[in-house]
Amino acid sequence: MSEAAIAETRPYHHGDLRRALVDAARRILENEGPSALSLRAVAREAGVSPAAPYHHFKDKGELLDAVAHVGWDMLGDCMTGAKARAADLAALMTEIGVSYVQFSQQHPALYRVMYDCSRDKDELPEGMQDNEDSAYCLVRETFRRVAGPEVQEVDIELATIAAWCAAHGLAEMSTFKQFEGLKEGLGGEEAFLRGVLGHLGMFQPSRPLKT
Repeated sequence: MSEAAIAETRPYHHGDLRRALVDAARRILENEGPSALSLRAVAREAGVSPAAPYHHFKDKGELLDAVAHVGWDMLGDCMTGAKARAADLAALMTEIGVSYVQFSQQHPALYRVMYDCSRDKDELPEGMQDNEDSAYCLVRETFRRVAGPEVQEVDIELATIAAWCAAHGLAEMSTFKQFEGLKEGLGGEEAFLRGVLGHLGMFQPSRPLKT
C-alpha cells in the first residue's frame, strides 16, 4: 500500500488538527526553510493524510498566513516579557527592542514569513492594533504612557512606527560582519543591541545647522 493510501486510512489523532498543521509548518520552516514547505510536507510532518490540510487551508498561502499569525503572537509574548526586565519606562523601549531583535535571530524563517505575509495586506494582522497584548500595541502604549496629554494621537502612532522601523532595521542588519569588532569591544551581541537602541534619538539638534 502506498504512503498516501496508508495516511488516508489513519484516524485523526489531533484534538486540534488546524493547530497541529500550523505547528508542523513552523517546524519545517525552521528546520528546512521555506522551500521545503508544502501542504503535502505539512501533512506528512503532522502524521495525517495528504488531504487533511485542505479541510482547513485552501492553499499554501492560507497556511502561511496562519503560521505568520502564530509568529506575531509569539513576538508579542517575547516583548511582553521585556516588561519584567525594565526598571523604568526609559529602559522599557530598549528592552522591547532587544527582545524584538532576539526573536528575529532565534526564528529567522518564521520572522521572514511574518513580514512576507503582511507586506501586501490592507491591515496589520488581526488583533495587532487592538489587542493590548500584541507586540504593536505594547510599543504604542509605552509611548502613550510617556507622552503628555498635549501629544496628539497621530504623533504617538508615528512614534510607534518609527520605533518599529528602527528595531526592524536593526534586526535586518545585526548580523552584518562589519559590526563584529564593535560587538567584541562592547562585550557581545546583546550589549551591541542595547548600545544601538539606547542611542536612538540621542542626537536631536535644537537649532538649525550652520551652512
